[in-house]
Amino acid sequence: MTLSVLAGGKIFGRRHGDEPPVVLALHGWDRSHTDFDTSLDGLNGVAVDLPGFGATPPPESAWGSAEYARSVGVVLDEMDLPVVIVGHSFGGRVAVHLAQQQPASVVGLVLTGVPLLKRQDGARKSPVGFRLAKKLNQIGLIGEARVDRLREKHGSADYRAATGVMRDIMVRAVNESYEDQLSDINCRVELLWGEADTAAPTEVARRAEALLSNATLTIEPQLDHFLPISRPDLVRAAINRQLEARPK
Repeated sequence: MTLSVLAGGKIFGRRHGDEPPVVLALHGWDRSHTDFDTSLDGLNGVAVDLPGFGATPPPESAWGSAEYARSVGVVLDEMDLPVVIVGHSFGGRVAVHLAQQQPASVVGLVLTGVPLLKRQDGARKSPVGFRLAKKLNQIGLIGEARVDRLREKHGSADYRAATGVMRDIMVRAVNESYEDQLSDINCRVELLWGEADTAAPTEVARRAEALLSNATLTIEPQLDHFLPISRPDLVRAAINRQLEARPK
């Protein structure tokens, strides 16, 4: 199956089905549209390569997820509205902004493994010295170069693998939280989580559910962060449930 050119040539992705798409799939960090090949098979949908991943070139500056949503939002002009959006991890960050920015275009969300809120368990806190260095940098007492060296030493594997503007984007993304977006979203939202997800633990999903006005949370035992890859059938079932509520 060949790639499709979307958004006037700015975004690449893969179309599924023969009719105008009604499902938009947004992948996680350092992934691509192929994560949804199985869950979208037989549906009228499109899975994009977000800017900086797969075949889509990176942004020229360090976007946050709101800028990503505005970029991807152009794809909705090529779809049969309103649509269901499925977002995994980083793609879910983009999805909540897109639902807030274009509420009339989105009938439902399926979010899986998305770091929607700052985690409360402290499991991923940086070393004290690194956190102190960031505060000193914010008030101008130490330079950015020193902070970058500490990030290189203490940062995640994803951070160390990222380069150029994508590293700056990652730093910006991991410091975002989405209380305002979640409170603004009125469409149906299905939160689909792996019980063993360590990147976005279930306590994040439970707090996010409380902020949403029309949400359900399903926690799958023994599964981890990568449900679109390990259990695409569960993602497909969630998409189907959202499509059933879509106006005909």
